[in-house]
Amino acid sequence: MTSYQEIIDQFRADMSSAGMVINEAIIADGVLHRVYVEGDKAGAQNGAYVLHLDGNPAGYFEHFPSALKVVWRSSIQSEPLSPSMKRQIEDFRKLRNLERKHLQKEAAKKARFIWSKAKPIDDSGQHPYLIRKQIQPYLARLYKSALLIPLFNESRELVNLQFIDADGNKRFLAGGKKRGCFSVIGDSAKAERLLICEGYATGASLHKELGLFVVVAMDAGNLEPVAQAARRLFPEAEIIVAGDNDVSGKGQAEASKAALAVSGKYLIPDQAGADWNDVLSAGVA
Repeated sequence: MTSYQEIIDQFRADMSSAGMVINEAIIADGVLHRVYVEGDKAGAQNGAYVLHLDGNPAGYFEHFPSALKVVWRSSIQSEPLSPSMKRQIEDFRKLRNLERKHLQKEAAKKARFIWSKAKPIDDSGQHPYLIRKQIQPYLARLYKSALLIPLFNESRELVNLQFIDADGNKRFLAGGKKRGCFSVIGDSAKAERLLICEGYATGASLHKELGLFVVVAMDAGNLEPVAQAARRLFPEAEIIVAGDNDVSGKGQAEASKAALAVSGKYLIPDQAGADWNDVLSAGVA
């Protein structure tokens, strides 16, 4: 009888061979898991996988920054999962969920503390990133040398922070919740029509140009969860997803999917590789 661990080890080895190295335990429960990938920025969860073991073991893994996407099938046949194995997987999944929620709670506490110590920004000249992107700070604050962008959950609670350095490198608090969380620019009382975009610079440019309430999802993979949150918060609003024109096609695909999920619209810049900050700061919209 095949060892389930043998299949999991094969899945991990094939991920590593493809350039996606993860150190945490793999949960083979047929559910999508976001993970930290070795070599990425600390706290990032830029990898995802799903694996199931029944019958013909199969799965999928993806690394968003490198556009790696692999549909995986094991060369090893397996017996149907025994009741005890199913219980072990379910217990492990519950434990991981508890650990994740604990880390998110601690990260939220840290976010609130750092935010309370950060300084409001008077003008864009106070940080190189704001100058380079030609944007106003809006909600952003300064903490040491980093530009801070707040992330809120659907209950409007501060749960995470994005740190942007002078060179534009970005990171989030380790363990912090990001999926379905967002930053905002503008007055939510004027949200009859609202925009959803990926990055803060894009959101700032769109708000300056159009004066609309903007919800910032932080990355393409978060557009759909944030759009769904926005629809719950603003059930009557017209929602427009302002996606990026990625060379990989990811920005366009995720913007389309997010818009479809909330009966909204989506807009993509004409220029390949451009986002709306690129377009608007160049004055060619």
